[in-house]
Amino acid sequence: MVLRARPWPIRCSFCALIISMLAMANSASASSSFFSALLSQMQSLRVGMQGERAEPSEEQPPAVELDFSEVDGAFQSFIDESAVFDGISYVVVDANATLHTETFGDHTEDLVVMLASTSKVPAVMTLLALHEDPDVAFSVDQPVSTMLPYEGVYTDRTIVQMVSNTSGMPGLQALTSYGNPFGQTLEDLNHLCTFAASDFVEFEACGQQLLTNELAASQPAGTSFDYGGSQWQAAGVTAAIAGNATWNQLVDKYLVVPCGLEVFTFGNPWQELNLGISSFNGTVESLPGQSNPHIGGGAITNLADYAKLLQVHLNGGFCGDQQVLSQAALDRMRVDRGGVVSINPTPYGMGWWISSDNPGVYDDPGAFGAISFIDVERGIGGYIAIDDYSRDDAGAPVSLVRETIIPLIQTVIDGG
Repeated sequence: MVLRARPWPIRCSFCALIISMLAMANSASASSSFFSALLSQMQSLRVGMQGERAEPSEEQPPAVELDFSEVDGAFQSFIDESAVFDGISYVVVDANATLHTETFGDHTEDLVVMLASTSKVPAVMTLLALHEDPDVAFSVDQPVSTMLPYEGVYTDRTIVQMVSNTSGMPGLQALTSYGNPFGQTLEDLNHLCTFAASDFVEFEACGQQLLTNELAASQPAGTSFDYGGSQWQAAGVTAAIAGNATWNQLVDKYLVVPCGLEVFTFGNPWQELNLGISSFNGTVESLPGQSNPHIGGGAITNLADYAKLLQVHLNGGFCGDQQVLSQAALDRMRVDRGGVVSINPTPYGMGWWISSDNPGVYDDPGAFGAISFIDVERGIGGYIAIDDYSRDDAGAPVSLVRETIIPLIQTVIDGG
């Protein structure tokens, strides 16, 4: 695999554009949807127990053919009426099977797309799988200083706090204070190294820069919800050091190989996108920044592979016959940690936004408009793919899915 790191001719528009690229599509509640005006423009204990996979009964009732035609029609209408999106595709699964797959416009089932923040749930899955590996001294519950060869201003924070956006490390709302956008050294870039694919930015060195350099808007751990940013990168770097591997090697070990994924890896496309370009053409080899992968928003995949990851959340943690996560770990991802803080409380678990309007629904939207979701009450999940990276109307697909598509799918499952 060829890593395509490039020099970074940073322009004065860096901060505004990178915020736009990384802005979260929608929060889980109307009050914080797309982080309102601000981001619309910037558009417990180590668990060792293993669960048991439910085996199908010998006598199965006749399969009921599900009719997704109304869901398909809603997607087709969206594409027909959009001046931005030329294609969209989606897949719906239950614990053991794919219930429906459909493509619209110029999408195909094997299309590989960049996920942006829809990378977060798989990132957390990787971290929790490492946590549950008895051969690795890594804990999501201990201060990261216990796993790192140095201490810093943020090393008293835990991985759980970082990936629930409650670590007190400033998130995307403070991005303009992350560092010098004209910097040509790691020290000048400071926390902006999170988004860099330049030759002089190395993954572990960037992590140390993040953890040892305090930002002005910092808060005590566990007191505020501040979405995204360098706290996710710090979590991934800690995992790589503890696991004595690169981040993508960890992803391969705990997700790609056991789940038989064809395409799932992390890069760092944001530097190129800041310049209004992208070398990504749907192949792993063309994904920039794989030497400094962006943990919170750098993954690529296709419909079938993301569907397999969603099934892990529905079947007790299994890929085929191999359990990649315990049920306890999956449950932990859905515990509301963002909604119980005193500053900007927002229902959020670890990787999952928690729906306030649709009980039992958890989703993970991204800045390009992709979104994944699970409905734990109905035992289903879905992933919607987008391949327009302009972010010109990224909130539209996410709003469509949350407000229209998920309720329609629920009606199909309920037999209504």
